[in-house]
Amino acid sequence: MPARFPFRFRGTLVVLALLFALPALRAQTAPAPRVIGFMTDFDVNDDAVGICKAVMFSIAPQARIIDITHQVTPFDIAQAGRFLAGSAPYFPHDAVFVAVIDPTVGSTRKAIIAKSKVGQYFVLPDNGMITQLADRDGLVGAREITSPAWMIGAKLSSTFHGRDIFSPAGAHLARGDDWADAGPELDVAKLVRLKNDSAAIDAGGLHGQVIGTDGPFGNLVTNVPATTFAKLGYTLGDRVPVTIAGIPYVLPFVKTFSDVSLGQGLLYIDSRGRLSVGIDQGNFAEMRHVAPPVPIEIPAKR
Repeated sequence: MPARFPFRFRGTLVVLALLFALPALRAQTAPAPRVIGFMTDFDVNDDAVGICKAVMFSIAPQARIIDITHQVTPFDIAQAGRFLAGSAPYFPHDAVFVAVIDPTVGSTRKAIIAKSKVGQYFVLPDNGMITQLADRDGLVGAREITSPAWMIGAKLSSTFHGRDIFSPAGAHLARGDDWADAGPELDVAKLVRLKNDSAAIDAGGLHGQVIGTDGPFGNLVTNVPATTFAKLGYTLGDRVPVTIAGIPYVLPFVKTFSDVSLGQGLLYIDSRGRLSVGIDQGNFAEMRHVAPPVPIEIPAKR
């Protein structure tokens, strides 16, 4: 015969079973923490990046932090905006981005959270860094970070808001806290925006800008989308007259570096869909002494 237990003892077993089951039930019902994309111009020569990650971890220990880069050119808001817009499509649709390129830290500029129509959150200073992403994805709302509960420290530093404001706010979002608690709503139309730097075509041809270089390789990154360049009429294999910073070149338009001889220059469409200039196994920026930003002009095909 099966063993019989007093009713009181059986009740105790039921209670204990429920107590052990509660953590598992909570884990099943609690939202999974969001991924955090982290970008700064801090470099990694000191402890600033590690401190910010420690702050995030203390608030959202289960969140995954992915480093986009910490080598944005210091104070270069436009470059940071390009990196942010370029990386966002490869993150989950509910990801949180903490981006700290903040040359006016401690001033009256706002610390904000912006939410895109994709569903991603961007925790960053209101200095125009959001411009390129907002133009492409659109924004559904923004809030100023003013709640002390979304910051750390009894006294905020005037020079390290990456630690004291942006990192904790990003972690609160990552663990699923309601962003309405961060502070008052802002009009997205009134956020700071950078000047539109899109390339243009007129009777004289294309007028654009070299806006940066491609990592350590020295390829020139331009603000010329492939669709804009296509309007000039060039096709793969054509030799294209190009003027960069006032210096004329004639470069073949090809698909990839191996389509030209070693050391030869080329025009190509890069992985982000922009016209770029390079040298096969060489550094165009260094060899041709190009220091962005500089103009680039290309006439229409004759």
